[in-house]
Amino acid sequence: MIDAHFHVWNRKDLPWLMGPERPRIFGQYGAIRRDYSIDEYLQDINGLGVDKAVYVQANWEASRYEEEVEWIHSMADQCGWPHGVVGYSDFTQDDVRWQLDALSRYPLVRGLRQQFHWHANPRYRFAQAPGLPRDPHVKKNVSYLADYGWVFDLQVFSDQMSSAAELATECSDVTFVLQHAGMLEDLSDAGRDRWKSGMRLLASLPNVVAKLSGFGTFLHRNDPDFIAEMISSTVAIFGAERCMFGSNFPIEKIWTSYRDLIEAFRDRSAHFDHGTRDAIFESTAKRIYRL
Repeated sequence: MIDAHFHVWNRKDLPWLMGPERPRIFGQYGAIRRDYSIDEYLQDINGLGVDKAVYVQANWEASRYEEEVEWIHSMADQCGWPHGVVGYSDFTQDDVRWQLDALSRYPLVRGLRQQFHWHANPRYRFAQAPGLPRDPHVKKNVSYLADYGWVFDLQVFSDQMSSAAELATECSDVTFVLQHAGMLEDLSDAGRDRWKSGMRLLASLPNVVAKLSGFGTFLHRNDPDFIAEMISSTVAIFGAERCMFGSNFPIEKIWTSYRDLIEAFRDRSAHFDHGTRDAIFESTAKRIYRL
């Protein structure tokens, strides 16, 4: 099994963990305001059948984008984990290629992420403006990823999916990995309808795949029924060959254990055939992240 989305960190490297605890998208986070090492991650997954994992950038200071990737490589040199890295670059600058060239020296890099998600609720907001996927600099810079063979990990809300689809269309040689299956946060009928509409639009583009992760973000709990809904809906829209599991640990550790999380995913995927389960838990991530 492959975990396509996890983080490790030293608290000193993450400004958002320092100082007084403030309201955040995932609620109270005091339990993770500490070092989360690769050793603890390996303890969390011990005996659960996870044999490969992809690290996704954890919002170090933007100027330290290369230092973060270098540090993760040092972990991999010591223990063999992780097996792929999604780093950070600033795609809003005039030309991102100097940063891409710097990161190309690190063999585990498989892609990059800059979080574009913006929401009217400031607790859910990360980007400074909702329209970053339409920014001309972003479009030009994301297109360069094709030259490096890297993916772009895309994080947007449903109201941004039309602009994200424009980005993916203009950068058709780049594979986009939709974070947290589009971050469904409005569980009303209208909210679900908007999400499904945006998901269908993105799924109509062959270069977009979905990551089944972060489903506790807005519920602040491990909810097997919601996990079942998200897996079934996303697989129905994208097809299993374009879906992959990610733990989003240690964020999800605020409200659950890795064992309980993966058991919920496995239990709610048990009705699928072997090929579908293999795609969700292994083959899609292996193909997209070249593991």
